Amino acid sequence: MKKSRAEPLKALGVDPGVNIVGYGVVSETAGKPVCHVWGAIKTPQGAPLPERLRHIADGLREIIAKHAPGELALEESFFAKNAQTALKLGHARGVIMLVAAEAGLPVFEYSPLKVKQTVTGFGRAEKEQVRTMVRHMLSLKENPTPLDASDALAVAITHLNHQAARKRGAL
Repeated sequence: MKKSRAEPLKALGVDPGVNIVGYGVVSETAGKPVCHVWGAIKTPQGAPLPERLRHIADGLREIIAKHAPGELALEESFFAKNAQTALKLGHARGVIMLVAAEAGLPVFEYSPLKVKQTVTGFGRAEKEQVRTMVRHMLSLKENPTPLDASDALAVAITHLNHQAARKRGAL
């Protein structure tokens, strides 16, 4: 009888937004992060908010069905200066969490500071620095685009690092 080997954890990283939701699916093999896919869900410009939220939900459901991640890692909200923008972002985050719950995926959240610190070693890194480090860490031939996608990959990498540290008892 063959022993079944546990499959590596596959994390779906999400950079939430109303206009663009970045996503990236990353797993770890032999201690190295491996990218499966990245991209962005772009909502119809000028569409009413409910239609945009449906578009986000449909896109995430498709990604989850196709790539079968085991967990979803989400970037926490920053404090927006505009209350309307913050409220709309909250709606998008709610939809993302709902879709994860429907798929049975646990949701983990990481602050932008934690993500930048994990990927670049500097919590105040610029988006381009994050993208460069993500490309290097995942041995990608090209920069992940748009920046929302590289941010989502960084969230997934942060999650895998956090989970590995937890397993080692470092957290």
